[in-house]
Amino acid sequence: MTETLDISAVRAQFPVLSREMRGHPLVYFDNGATSLKPEPVLQALEAYYRDYSVNIHRGVYELSGYATAQYDQARESLRRLIHADPAAGEVIFTRGTTESVNMVATGWGLRHLGPGDEIVTTPLEHHSNMVPWQELAKRSGATLRYIPLTAGGSITTEAVQETIGPRARLVAVSAMSNVTGYTPPVEAILAAARAVGAVTLLDGAQYVSHHPVDVQDLGCDFLVFSGHKMCGPTGIGALYARRERLEEMDPVLFGGDMIERVTLEGSTWARIPEKFEAGTPNIAGAIGMGRAAEYLMEIGLDQIADHERRLFRVIADRMGSLDYVVPYGDAPDTERGGIYSFNLEGVHPHDVGSLLDQQGIAVRTGFHCAQPLMDHFGISGTVRASFYLYNTEDEIERFVAAVERIHGILT
Repeated sequence: MTETLDISAVRAQFPVLSREMRGHPLVYFDNGATSLKPEPVLQALEAYYRDYSVNIHRGVYELSGYATAQYDQARESLRRLIHADPAAGEVIFTRGTTESVNMVATGWGLRHLGPGDEIVTTPLEHHSNMVPWQELAKRSGATLRYIPLTAGGSITTEAVQETIGPRARLVAVSAMSNVTGYTPPVEAILAAARAVGAVTLLDGAQYVSHHPVDVQDLGCDFLVFSGHKMCGPTGIGALYARRERLEEMDPVLFGGDMIERVTLEGSTWARIPEKFEAGTPNIAGAIGMGRAAEYLMEIGLDQIADHERRLFRVIADRMGSLDYVVPYGDAPDTERGGIYSFNLEGVHPHDVGSLLDQQGIAVRTGFHCAQPLMDHFGISGTVRASFYLYNTEDEIERFVAAVERIHGILT
């Protein structure tokens, strides 16, 4: 495509956008929870189930060989999306970001961490990148530390340097907050971790689908992300890990397809990546996620990121003119993705979300699986509007007009 997204052409590929909600044209601003699915992904899923819905790896017949090739191609598509080493087998299919984090906590963390070691994360994390480390700390005896936030929910390089010390063995942070869209100083965090020899994990659930990513340039040890947030199916995700880390990890699921040899006395494991993919995988999900990766690369992640920044600037400007709107996140738009969280003074976020629903606008309300960040802001939840490549400035105008009507009704 050209330097500017052809939004009409993009929207035409998403069938859900042609429907109404509550008698109004749908405005879908809940992309932080899950993204809509375009025709190329739907067609890939249908083709698997309709034309060759057989198992992979085990069959010597033609259809099984074809299904295996499609599954392997999906892994290659994800590798290219994040620019992993083409020869290292560093992309593992999982059920999603949550499972990917847990695999690292169990398969790597329990093997390598112990009393005296420190796990470092932040208070802005999604629960999926916090609870596993809390449990790992309990089981291993390691200490969990948090990089402190500013009042507005940002992270300074000084706080990074003060928190990541010589005892840090694992540093796990989000590349983009699912509440405010804030993108922390990832490069500074990774550099501080490397300086003390700590292993690093990036939660890319909100980032990989919206921004270009090069894991070799970043130098992170692990990157986790989900298919359903990048125009792909639910129930499928990926764990990227440097080959060195995969060789240090134990598998966490055992059974078929991850073994090399089984005897009555014991078993040996298959080569990487199969070692970490026990049982019949989500074949259709992997193929759909791979097609979603291809779709995003065809459009261009740079263009998607630029489009969402423009949308954020528009909504921040329009909502900023309403003195009863309380926004969250103090970072400049250059450090924000396409998420805008706010409350109306004196109004519960669920009430706002319900009245937006009545006007055909889908948003998320609540604590967004980030209760420590809500505690930091001193609130119980927010209204969250989150954008993607198919959203428009006209939809933001509809949204702002709806917020103004809601304020008039409730105050």
